[in-house]
Amino acid sequence: MDANNLQIFSEFLGTLILVLLGDGVVAAVSLNKSKAQGAGWVAVTLGWGAAVTMAIYVSGFMGPAHLNPAVTLGLAITGNFSWGLVVPFMIAQVLGGIVGAILVWITYLPHFAATEDETAILGTFATGPAIRDYKSNVVTEAIGTFVLVFALLAFGQNAFADGFNPVVVGLLILALGLSLGGPTGYAINPARDLGPRIAHQILPIANKGGSDWSYSWVPIVGPLVGGALAAGLWMMIPL
Repeated sequence: MDANNLQIFSEFLGTLILVLLGDGVVAAVSLNKSKAQGAGWVAVTLGWGAAVTMAIYVSGFMGPAHLNPAVTLGLAITGNFSWGLVVPFMIAQVLGGIVGAILVWITYLPHFAATEDETAILGTFATGPAIRDYKSNVVTEAIGTFVLVFALLAFGQNAFADGFNPVVVGLLILALGLSLGGPTGYAINPARDLGPRIAHQILPIANKGGSDWSYSWVPIVGPLVGGALAAGLWMMIPL
């Protein structure tokens, strides 16, 4: 496998792990008869922070571990990543999200069958707003992703102990979830939302309703805009 294909594979594998562990904690908290049912938002945000950390450790030795189209776009805009790999990375990330979500469904199969709440079922796959206001929802996702991408660029200017960077990124995701995740569930990652939403659409999930495609553009557009704006501001800083 050549270097580019290895990097593309690493994005698939890393995003798979990201979604498996991230959506896995949502399933644990939301689905009936799970031992973690009702553990709440703090458990979800801790789980997602840990999921990001583990996904970076699993895939980061093979590639840059973006695991997020908004990060890939932002780094390409700043000149820190090849434009020729942007689309292959994004495709790999979405495919990883689909497979990761399928594995969550397999893991919690009896619990999906025991759950009748369609919203809870969809929420284990994809994000949704607490208050549906598309303009506000896009802005929220853009702000969260702006902070994510700008912080990642800033982290590159700091010297962390060897191997510690994934932990810092996980803490960033935890902070974003606790502080900014309430309005929309903080997708801040188009692949993390679109891939599992596709899985929700195609899987024969017991008691599922619709996949809420009318909202699906929000966690795509908002993060991409936020990532691009963060990259634009970064380029204005004299380094």
